[in-house]
Amino acid sequence: MRTVDLSPLYRSFIGFEHLASLMDAAANTDKQPSFPPYNIEALDKDKYRITMAVAGFSDNELTIESENNTLKVAGIKANKDENNERKFIHQGIAERNFERKFQLGDHVKVLGADLANGLLSIELQREIPEALKPRKIEIGQGHLIEDK
Repeated sequence: MRTVDLSPLYRSFIGFEHLASLMDAAANTDKQPSFPPYNIEALDKDKYRITMAVAGFSDNELTIESENNTLKVAGIKANKDENNERKFIHQGIAERNFERKFQLGDHVKVLGADLANGLLSIELQREIPEALKPRKIEIGQGHLIEDK
C-alpha cells in the first residue's frame, strides 16, 4: 500500500492544520486491530450509534472516553488468572483486551452508552452551536447609516 506524504499541507496551508491532522489519522486507521467488530449507524441527520460486539465483557471491564474529537473504547479482562484453570477444547469467544479509537466530527457529543446481550451501544449526536447555525437576515430591518 502506498503512503502519502502530507507534510506540504502543513507548510502551505495556514489554519488548516486540523484538516491535515485528520487526514493523517485517517491514513493510520489500517493499523487498528479488527477486534471487536462494530457497526456505525446514522439514525437521523445529526444522530449516530456505534454498536460493538463485546461478548464476554461486563460493564465494569469496559471504559469509554471522549477527548479532543476522539472516542476511545477499551476492554480489559480483570480475571485473567481464573481463566488459567479452565481448559478449552475450542475457544471461539475472544476474551482478549482491546482498544478501539474513533475520530469524531466537530461538535459531535457522546450522549450515553448501554450494554445488552453482548452488544455495547454508544449514542452520539452532533450539536451545532447557535452562533454557527445559519440565520435569516431580514431585508429593510436594519439601518446601516444613521441620520445625524
